[in-house]
Amino acid sequence: MNEAVVWLTIFILSVFVGIEVISKVSSTLHTPLMSGANAIHGVILLGAILVTGSTDDTAALVVGLVAIVLAAVNMVGGFVVTDRMLQMFTRRKQPKQVESGTGSGA
Repeated sequence: MNEAVVWLTIFILSVFVGIEVISKVSSTLHTPLMSGANAIHGVILLGAILVTGSTDDTAALVVGLVAIVLAAVNMVGGFVVTDRMLQMFTRRKQPKQVESGTGSGA
């Protein structure tokens, strides 16, 4: 069997497994799951920087720079989405009401 077919099969199966796992997660666990995914994206970004920094090939350098940009956008976007999700669960502070008295007794 061709090696490319094996890798493609593994990729397609992992996509199906990922969809099934994510679709079964309850809504209360999405924020911790997103935080964990952001940590993984940070590791991916660090790996892309290390691999790109150690290459001498121009094509690998271009692909590495694209990977760095996409990983950075994905990580920052994940933190923004997580922050917005957490803001939905925080209570807004009620503004202090000023008592409208007619005067102070002297």
